[in-house]
Amino acid sequence: MYDLETRKRALALLADGRSLNSVSGQTGISRAALRSWGSRLEPLPRTGAQAGPCPRCRPLPGMPDDPAAYSYLLGLYLGDGCISDHPRGGHFLRIACADAWPGLIAACRDAILAVRPEGSACILPKQGCVMVTSYGRHWTCLFPQHGPGKKHERRIALEPWQQGIVDTHPWAFIRGLIHSDGCRITNWTTRLVGGERKRYEYPRYFFTNKSDDIRRLFGDTLHKVGVEWTTTARGSDPYNISVARKASVALMDLHVGPKH
Repeated sequence: MYDLETRKRALALLADGRSLNSVSGQTGISRAALRSWGSRLEPLPRTGAQAGPCPRCRPLPGMPDDPAAYSYLLGLYLGDGCISDHPRGGHFLRIACADAWPGLIAACRDAILAVRPEGSACILPKQGCVMVTSYGRHWTCLFPQHGPGKKHERRIALEPWQQGIVDTHPWAFIRGLIHSDGCRITNWTTRLVGGERKRYEYPRYFFTNKSDDIRRLFGDTLHKVGVEWTTTARGSDPYNISVARKASVALMDLHVGPKH
């Protein structure tokens, strides 16, 4: 007998394009069991992702559980997240996290469980990264930005209720965007001092995203919390948002900090 978490983990691997042979070899679960779970997972006792009403599509919509965690998860989703349909109903939320940042992986999983505490989240290894994955019927209700095609090729706008959460928890949103598509680096330059060229180093934050809409959401939120920023280009196209002024970097360090 396999518990619900084991079944979900195996189905998540299958939904990610893995073959029955591959998943069976990795997990030790027979192909027959894997094949049957596709229809048997849903009728299992209502626990995990099946339990509890959706906070958004009920007759009187409410806010997600833990709005601060939602604001952070929204940033992660807009940067490195996607939602895919399960062939037998429901959806998989997937957030890509680099192997180099175990703290980020843990924070992502914690945010998913805080937003949907009745659900679950599993870690699926990939080449150079992991996919933090959660199955549920209502991820598209919580992230209405889901749609066909790449995010930078379609319009991305927040619903009023989402904007209200971001306005209340702006730093969580900024942190999620930096943790997905941003970084804190040390830049350097040289200056002539007394006829001698000296090297100076200074910290800097970058956020890189092809979507004009997502960069605009990031920049607008930075502006609201008093962070000064500039746009840098790749060739002739805007591409990066840079935070380099000392006071603004100090604010980012206080509320965001480097990935870990």
